[in-house]
Amino acid sequence: MAGMTLEQLKIFIAVAEHLHFTRAAEELYITQPAVSAAIHNLEQEYGVKLFHRIGRHVEIAEAGKLLQVEAQKILDQVSLTERGLRELNNLQRGELKLGSSLTIGNYWLPSKISEFKSQYPHIQIDCTLANTEDICTGTAMGQFDLGLVEGDIKPALQNTLEYEIVGSDRLQIVVGQTHPWFERGEIELTQLTQTPWVMREPGSGTQQRFEEALQNWGINLGELNVILVFNSGEMTKAAIENGAGAIGISELMVKKEILLGTLRAIKIIDNRERHGAIVEIVRPFFKLKHRQRFQTALSKAFEQMLLSCTHNLL
Repeated sequence: MAGMTLEQLKIFIAVAEHLHFTRAAEELYITQPAVSAAIHNLEQEYGVKLFHRIGRHVEIAEAGKLLQVEAQKILDQVSLTERGLRELNNLQRGELKLGSSLTIGNYWLPSKISEFKSQYPHIQIDCTLANTEDICTGTAMGQFDLGLVEGDIKPALQNTLEYEIVGSDRLQIVVGQTHPWFERGEIELTQLTQTPWVMREPGSGTQQRFEEALQNWGINLGELNVILVFNSGEMTKAAIENGAGAIGISELMVKKEILLGTLRAIKIIDNRERHGAIVEIVRPFFKLKHRQRFQTALSKAFEQMLLSCTHNLL
């Protein structure tokens, strides 16, 4: 059984509307024999009579009435589907899947998503938050159209993922009001080993950058007195506000608390040289995408918006 085609349904609907084979042919810009052949094939295929030919007149049969209703539904749905595909390409509808590390997703990315939604209000954006390692893996596996992370991309994934800087942040050493450093406001590098520390979990971009900074300062992570490890920046922040110790944390995460005076960012003086300088930990935000997977128009548009925002800051 060959089955009916969309072309046959279009011809049938035209004949049913006009009850005239020649007029249907004129509407569709095809020959009258082509119209007759299409109707004959449908009737033969399903063993029904769609039209009664009475002299020079045409009347629709019961089977034709049934097919007219259902065929119109089918053609209407096809039209909607075609429109949806065209609108998808024109950024009028569709879904964008983003994966973001926690700090970026909670503090940096929301304004970017809002800006994109203002331009393309009918686009659905699905954003998954996880640590840097999980977002890199998910992007490599095709789980996300784009990934956004502040940590390092593992060497094993660098041939799979294309990455580019789209923003930056500073990592700050922060303490609560009851900590002895709070009133001082600055310490020397060698004093970092003299306080308890609250840390993020392995795989966190924040933790990666903090450990890199320690290495650059000649401090081994094992020299620090780590008393708590959390998988959430909010949890580490709450622990510090309650006097647990010190943390290395994103400037974005503690901006409000520093303004309110419940936390304080501590300046770090590099005392390894005669004229000690204040040291900073600046970390880039990376946009990730798969090097070989097909990139949708939505993904390209969001990527372009991120890059234009970055260039405007330069």
